[in-house]
Amino acid sequence: MTPFGAKLRELRRERGITLTQMAEALRISASYLSALERGKRGRPTWLLVQRCITYFNIIWDEAEELQRLAEASDPRITLDTSGLDPKATELTNLLALKLRGLSRRSLEDLILRVRSAAAKDGV
Repeated sequence: MTPFGAKLRELRRERGITLTQMAEALRISASYLSALERGKRGRPTWLLVQRCITYFNIIWDEAEELQRLAEASDPRITLDTSGLDPKATELTNLLALKLRGLSRRSLEDLILRVRSAAAKDGV
């Protein structure tokens, strides 16, 4: 499941909306919406994200959060480390090898550490 898919599912459940109801309202197939929620489809389009924001009638911070989650929800990301520090290649390969075995807590910790390091380095 992607971050965007998890948030969509959470919003639907909080409001008691079925997958089929939401898919019909957004003019997409229920199977596509299901695949999007489960991370079996790529990142949603900007237009679909805007439709979701309108559908759930969310504004400001929550709308920005949904957009950010959509941008961070490509389940098949490719990283090119050519030309970078060799440590970048090592880190990328280590993540590729170990990612599936990490707990949610460890993943959250890594996300915070990477964001902190990027902020410290001005990225």
